[in-house]
Amino acid sequence: MSQLLTDVVEELSKLPGIGRRTALRLAMHLLRMEPSIVAGMTRSIDRFRREIRYCRECNNLSDTDVCPICEDPKRDRSTICVVEQVADVLSIEHTQQYRGLYHVLGGVISPMQGIAPSDLKIDLLVERIRRGGVGEVILAISTSVEGETTLFYLMNRLREFPDLKVTSIARGIGFGDELEYVDELTLTHALLNRRAVE
Repeated sequence: MSQLLTDVVEELSKLPGIGRRTALRLAMHLLRMEPSIVAGMTRSIDRFRREIRYCRECNNLSDTDVCPICEDPKRDRSTICVVEQVADVLSIEHTQQYRGLYHVLGGVISPMQGIAPSDLKIDLLVERIRRGGVGEVILAISTSVEGETTLFYLMNRLREFPDLKVTSIARGIGFGDELEYVDELTLTHALLNRRAVE
């Protein structure tokens, strides 16, 4: 096989969910595309990797220091929905049922993988609440063991704010499901039927 093809297949197979066969199919598809389109793709990927930032307010991906959601004056600034990953923000936004702000933790607490609370953006969340104006924090964390551990840790951290309403999305989501893969109807139901965390 061509070394150039082998190199492309090797690089593409480094992506999550892409095995060698899929990488080979993608490589062959790229070969059939117009060179200008492929060049545009590679430029976009390279620019994305070099220029993307994390919002200094919520840790969401952004082209600027503050993301469009945090800058939007129409958003409800008294409510923050705490999620694990950027993909969770996209899933919730797609439902068009939530108009508050977000906070992206960047993962969940997982001692087995060496992820401690200090590795997540929990202190940034606490700072935002201390500045005032936040009345409710919605914990939209997955129902995995690590997610439940993170939920418990967050509840303990947020106890320092006695006037803060802390809710969790309703558990219509199956155990072990990731928010990124939950259908819109289930996610909408979970958001609308959130409950107080005891």
